[in-house]
Amino acid sequence: MRLEDGKLILQTVDFFTPIVDDPYTFGQISAANSLSDIYAMGGKPLFALNIVGFPIQKLSNDILSEIMQGGADKAAEAGIPIVGGHSVDDNEPKYGLVVTGEAIGKEIWTNAGAKPGDKIILTKPIGTGIISTAIKKKKASTKIISHAVDSMKTLNKTAAEIARKFKPNAVTDVTGFGLVGHLIEICNASNVSAEINFSNIELLPGTVKFLEQGIMPGGSKRNLKHAENFTIFNPNLTYNQKLITCDAQTSGGLLITLSNGDANKFIEEFGKKAKIIGEITSKKNNSVSVEL
Repeated sequence: MRLEDGKLILQTVDFFTPIVDDPYTFGQISAANSLSDIYAMGGKPLFALNIVGFPIQKLSNDILSEIMQGGADKAAEAGIPIVGGHSVDDNEPKYGLVVTGEAIGKEIWTNAGAKPGDKIILTKPIGTGIISTAIKKKKASTKIISHAVDSMKTLNKTAAEIARKFKPNAVTDVTGFGLVGHLIEICNASNVSAEINFSNIELLPGTVKFLEQGIMPGGSKRNLKHAENFTIFNPNLTYNQKLITCDAQTSGGLLITLSNGDANKFIEEFGKKAKIIGEITSKKNNSVSVEL
């Protein structure tokens, strides 16, 4: 919503059912996920509202308190208050935030400005959809869960603050459509194509192992089926490798396009957790190419 003084008010909402057993951690992850869209637009979060569904007759109020405390603590880390919200009695717990933020009109980021020659940066490893499915099936070890949780509850705040110094051409966050799905959106909006290398994509520990055991979310399979209409996959990539590139993420990282020099400077400042995974090219028949 554009205001008279050139500022924009940004608003986003997201919520979901638990993907980990610990209520406090679930609250943290859900809040980080809800905040991500504001960061992906180059905005500054201002405040948030809770949105809650909870089976009040079946589960203790202490569990609800822990979920909301996790959300409140993550919002505090983002530097914003949670000023209210709404709850309903529901058969299954659900939690998330409505987040309000602001941006300067001329400085807002979209997914429509990628330019040929831009490097493509991914700021978090992928695999949370696969690992979340393994958690639900009680197949994930404590160590594997810890790696995934640390990634999902990490705010995209630092990545956005560093990216702002270099004025990126296009930005989005990687969530339910998977890495390739969100990259297709950038390419279509920007009238360009993209080439990425599977070997440059960092994966969360356990991702490959669980796929080999046949553990994969239905949403990721649907993402791959859709992506194949717009993507050329190297014929030597296995089905599991293609599925990884389309894995539906929760609280994923930012996907950023920057000029070559600025991309390297971003990596130097942000650290090795961010990876340059490919490059934007001029428009081709396919939106995305995935090489080994």
